[in-house]
Amino acid sequence: MLSEFEKKIIAATQGDIPVSQRPYRDIAQEIGVSEGELIATLQDLCDRGIVRRFGATLRHQKSGITANAMVAWQVDENAVEQAGETLAAFSAVSHCYRRNPAPGWPYNLYTMVHARNEQECLETTRQMAEQAGIEKYTILFSRRELKKTSMQYFDDEND
Repeated sequence: MLSEFEKKIIAATQGDIPVSQRPYRDIAQEIGVSEGELIATLQDLCDRGIVRRFGATLRHQKSGITANAMVAWQVDENAVEQAGETLAAFSAVSHCYRRNPAPGWPYNLYTMVHARNEQECLETTRQMAEQAGIEKYTILFSRRELKKTSMQYFDDEND
């Protein structure tokens, strides 16, 4: 299904991507291909549905963001789409997901809110609730990061 060259490209892009003006050029140079070849191959992998998305992980502690909260929202199912769009538009929100409620846990919309401190996180969440017209929600603050790694599909030797 994948050529050795494609596996090499995936292995080179599955971990941390360089923080630079042209990260794909840097990756391409590291593995001995042109930037154009790298980008064309990645585009082809996306077009074929083999690579579905690229994600970025911000090392938020290094940027001054020390408070992180998952906010679970209870939203009428008919209003989830609009509420999600409203909440996701806040710059402090990095993730916004709709999930099925569970017995004893009626929440169906979730956001990750990031701020410099817990008070700022609480204030942002209050503003979000007001703007989206949501009354029922709960805030779960992160206390310790246990894992933050990228998926590894192939090692550098293309196993």
